[in-house]
Amino acid sequence: MRKDLKNHPVAQSARYLVCWTVFALLAGGLGGLIGGAFGWCIRQVTGLRTARPWMVFLLPVCGLLIVFFYRITHEEKNRGTNMVLASISAKDQVTKPTGPLIFISTILSHLGGASVGREGAALQLGGWLGARLGELLKLDEKNARSAIMCGMAAVFAALFGTPVAAAVFCIEVISVGVFYYAALVPCVFSAFVGAGVARLLGGEAEGWTILSVPEMDVKNLLWIILLGLLCAGLAILLVVMLHGAEKYAKKWLPNPYLRAAGAGLLFAGLTFLLGTQRFTGAGTVLIDEAMSGQADPTAFLLKLLFTAIAIAGGFRGGEIVPTLSIGACFGALFGSLTGFPVSLSAACGMIALFAGATNCPVASLLIAMEMFRGQGLPYFAVTVALSFVLSGYYSLYGTQRFAYSKLKMETLDTREHGIE
Repeated sequence: MRKDLKNHPVAQSARYLVCWTVFALLAGGLGGLIGGAFGWCIRQVTGLRTARPWMVFLLPVCGLLIVFFYRITHEEKNRGTNMVLASISAKDQVTKPTGPLIFISTILSHLGGASVGREGAALQLGGWLGARLGELLKLDEKNARSAIMCGMAAVFAALFGTPVAAAVFCIEVISVGVFYYAALVPCVFSAFVGAGVARLLGGEAEGWTILSVPEMDVKNLLWIILLGLLCAGLAILLVVMLHGAEKYAKKWLPNPYLRAAGAGLLFAGLTFLLGTQRFTGAGTVLIDEAMSGQADPTAFLLKLLFTAIAIAGGFRGGEIVPTLSIGACFGALFGSLTGFPVSLSAACGMIALFAGATNCPVASLLIAMEMFRGQGLPYFAVTVALSFVLSGYYSLYGTQRFAYSKLKMETLDTREHGIE
């Protein structure tokens, strides 16, 4: 009788809830501390660089240091976020040096002004934290994967301030068409704890206000459909440029030191020629300009170019915020050309490009809800759906799996679509 009660579904669910709640509190607390400290460091070096524009010429030196640190720790083949994703969908391991390396290298990248984000680093820091906790608690292989996602959600939420979206994104991004429900409770709990701890440490949630949200009529629907279509094309261009720049840089400059120094010099030289620091760093300045209707028409292309150079040089931090800023600037341009409200157009462009490049439509909508406080949801739904479907099987993350077709209710033959 006792054995039957122990194996009863309600008893199993209760054990699951208690165990993962405790783990989520631990991962969320530690993730919030790590994310809060990481965010503080990024703000400090960004402020230092902004006050001293000449520091962009230190970028080649920062690149050399990053290569040196990865080499002395024998992590030259560390694939960053792709490694973390593969540790969940495959049998890759999140190596022990990953956390300290991504922390230091992202700070160095931002110190020199490289066009990289910080949320990609958050995924790596969180994955590293979850993996270490899983080893400490001797979790089996399946539970260890949930632990990694739990850590990712905690640090991502701590940095971005969007706990619901962080929890869902860290589950949805692994495999397109598959949602790991077993990780939902720990990811949600750890994300809220991580975000709460980060706020206590002075962190602030990302968010903007849409200045005007018109009624959805036929005319506005047609405009927003067109924006969604264009964002799908831009998502493909983004992925091709970033991956292509990295691929050809490695081909033309096999030596990682030369590659980092060369990319850093090119980045600093272009910044000097343009006479502006607006395209350095993650890109939140560009998002502010786009949301207020002040973005230059060429801003999205220039930000894409600077981001491709930074990624090609091996600078660390990720592509998420640069992607958002590119989408925002493109959306603002669309609004200024068509007469569609610029602020709403910038917001939709931002979220639609993110959805197309990451293949995470549900998380994209949740990010929109949290960052824009529920404004304009019907418009986001249309652009996200179109960008996700029409961007095909391109992805910012090479190890992201496409388990199901975007066009049919069937599993996907990756060879048929040329997906590696």
